[in-house]
Amino acid sequence: MVLALYTVLVLNWSYSDGDRSGYLQKFSRRGWVCKTYEGELAMSTVPGVAPTIWTFSVRDKAVARQLNENLGRKVVLHYTEHRGVPTTCFGTTDYYVDSVRAIP
Repeated sequence: MVLALYTVLVLNWSYSDGDRSGYLQKFSRRGWVCKTYEGELAMSTVPGVAPTIWTFSVRDKAVARQLNENLGRKVVLHYTEHRGVPTTCFGTTDYYVDSVRAIP
């Protein structure tokens, strides 16, 4: 009971939120028992420098569909950070993307 209440609390109360931009280079649904949506965003600050890879999770199927449609494109992702989620059934990272905007 306490674990369930704790899980609900950390999933609904975010530690931080923000936006990240870059090229959406990988997005998949994976997991043995708990299938989760996971992706990678390649962020580059200076042309010619190796990009930083940012990994994220997605809980909303509509957002997952949008991400699949924008694979390989430059996007801005809005995320919330939820630290301390006790299981990977909600995602394998602390960062949960809740909206995507393509950059023309």
